[in-house]
Amino acid sequence: MKEHTTSSADAPIICVVGARPNYMKVAPIMRAFAELRPALRTLLVHTGQHYDPLMKDRLFLDLELPEPDVNLAVGSGSHAVQTAEVMRRFEPVLEEHGAKAVLVAGDVNSTLACALVAAKRHVPVVHVEAGLRSYDRRMPEEINRVLTDQIADVLYTTERGARDNLLREGIAPERIEFVGNVMIDSLRANLVKATPPAQSLAAAGFDAGRIAGGHGLVTLHRPSNVDRPEILGPIIDALRRIGERLPLVIALHPRTRANLERFGMLDRIGAPGFLILPPQGYLEMLGLMAGARMVLTDSGGIQEETTALGVPCLTLRENTERPITIEQGTNTLVGIDPEAIVAAALAALDGGGKAGREPEYWDGRAARRIAAHLAAWLAARREGTSGI
Repeated sequence: MKEHTTSSADAPIICVVGARPNYMKVAPIMRAFAELRPALRTLLVHTGQHYDPLMKDRLFLDLELPEPDVNLAVGSGSHAVQTAEVMRRFEPVLEEHGAKAVLVAGDVNSTLACALVAAKRHVPVVHVEAGLRSYDRRMPEEINRVLTDQIADVLYTTERGARDNLLREGIAPERIEFVGNVMIDSLRANLVKATPPAQSLAAAGFDAGRIAGGHGLVTLHRPSNVDRPEILGPIIDALRRIGERLPLVIALHPRTRANLERFGMLDRIGAPGFLILPPQGYLEMLGLMAGARMVLTDSGGIQEETTALGVPCLTLRENTERPITIEQGTNTLVGIDPEAIVAAALAALDGGGKAGREPEYWDGRAARRIAAHLAAWLAARREGTSGI
């Protein structure tokens, strides 16, 4: 294939999505690009890292994302295999279409893989949600974040503390731009369309009256929590105890279900206090979160969404790359000790849970700030004045 140069006037901005959190971040950005005058032309590439219909098709529909221009259909695999396969399949796309820039979001394998291909072909890399750090290199996502930030040309941050992290790692300050949180753009745009919790329960065959007095929402998928029976079992037992006080709706991730079956623990989630749902679409999850008395999770994005919604969040992890949700938001880091999980949940139930405030620039306009800044950056680069 003929290689295109990045200076080509008709080349698009390639926007990459691969896993559920990417969709919520890229959807408002693509809309903001289209609203510019002149609009920024885009090419949407789905890597296929998440390929379950509820992980992809439903979310595209809920978020009003156009169907991908290119689907790499990578599927599952080890971190090395998945990253390598995305790189192998993405490079011909870049060769065929060219690109003014490649925009990647978050910290999944697709993010790093496409950023590496672009950087090695001298195509500018734009990283949305840059600078977040857990400082736990055991997390694959942390490796993806650090390496993507090192090779990115433009780094858009969700909170001011991220800039300090990047500066400590030697990132030039002119590459960093604080724009706010695009996840919250999607949340605010879709909140009025969120599916009521009772409707989601009814669709799964449950009597909605079971949550008439309120419910908690549980999401559990992180490999460090669900891949080892000695960790997963005690977490499930802690949730059973909480479920005696508050019905817990559990949107069961495929990985978690598979491990519960593999470990012979599937019967443990049959307790009366549990309402087990299959993976939910974005609008269903949004409704379940917004209507919850508390959320127990190991997800990074849900820590942010609950802060925006003002819903108390208990994070079942030892660290977080989103400290602003603790410092300013509704999040409490409780770890994975079952007694600590139960104590924190009961305290939140008795005391109403942690109150927070809206962090700076979590106002639903982050995508517009990204679009305006990137359009100006690309124009300056064409004119040779960006210094990059």
